[in-house]
Amino acid sequence: MSNNRHSNHINGHNGEHWHNGNGHRNWEQLPGRLPLRKGQRLIKVYVEGYEDVAFWRGVFDDYESSKLTFEISVPPREDLAKGKKIVLHMATSHGDAADTLYCVDSDFDYLFADQTPLAELINDTPNIFHTYAYATENYLCYAPSLHNLCVKATKNDTRIFDFERFFRDYSRTIFPLWYAYSAQINSPSIFPLQDFKSNVKINYLEVDDNGLDTLEWLRRQVDRKLKTLRAHHAEIEKHFPGFSYMLKMRGVTPDNTYMFMQGHTLMDNVAMPVLESVCDKLRQLSLQRIANSQRHGVTLANEQSNYNNSMQDIRNALLFNENYKGSHLYAKVKKDIETYLKTLK
Repeated sequence: MSNNRHSNHINGHNGEHWHNGNGHRNWEQLPGRLPLRKGQRLIKVYVEGYEDVAFWRGVFDDYESSKLTFEISVPPREDLAKGKKIVLHMATSHGDAADTLYCVDSDFDYLFADQTPLAELINDTPNIFHTYAYATENYLCYAPSLHNLCVKATKNDTRIFDFERFFRDYSRTIFPLWYAYSAQINSPSIFPLQDFKSNVKINYLEVDDNGLDTLEWLRRQVDRKLKTLRAHHAEIEKHFPGFSYMLKMRGVTPDNTYMFMQGHTLMDNVAMPVLESVCDKLRQLSLQRIANSQRHGVTLANEQSNYNNSMQDIRNALLFNENYKGSHLYAKVKKDIETYLKTLK
């Protein structure tokens, strides 16, 4: 390709873009949306950010038909502002337009029911849908799906770790601290989010005994923090009885706490250290099997190279995880959408 042709391609003569004399980028010849089928209705769905588009696309895929189609996007603002507040502002500004839906992370708004105006808005507005779990990241970390991610990353299907048991034990371990943090969410000076995060994250995982040593270390962390909270804020437990009943009604148990904790903390500081440690062991196991085979010399080196080239980054596998649809919380999201779609005329 000549330099001129290459320059033309970059500058938009093959349907890309060019810069005008004022330094502004102008777009031309970009494709528009395909026309709708005859009789098909387009439903616009606005989400908080780019990372949420794929999750909600997967949700609405099940409702695509010859009569309905959905388009998932971030808020179409010239200032490119995104986030939960922006989406909810759109919902309240544009009214209850039947062809526009708004999807957000629940955060604590589902758990707090109608105790705040924001929670009331999210729980009572027909065309606002929320995750029930704290955020979309919690679904990516859904414990029953994690073994399959390790298989994708390492190409080794040997079960050396029980993810469901670990995250159940992890949830039980952090539950008292998560409970205390959640009850004090409206009093951030008592128990700041950063303080909570630093006390529930794990920096390593001992794969042996299904992470028992790691969980014991975490339990000591949690106990120390609870002791400090009680010493300096003895009044925090006065909120517990009413809060306990509310959590029970919302389906929160000590066994599933991880689905209701801050999503990025769960993904970055719990799920990723666990997945990386398990994948590391699986890779070692695969390479050991290859090394102990009857192959030698160049053929052995080629086999090792082929295996190494087949591996996938576990974080990428996690980010594209879609095997969370067996979650009871996901079923609640689907039920809400199905109830709404039945009202469309």
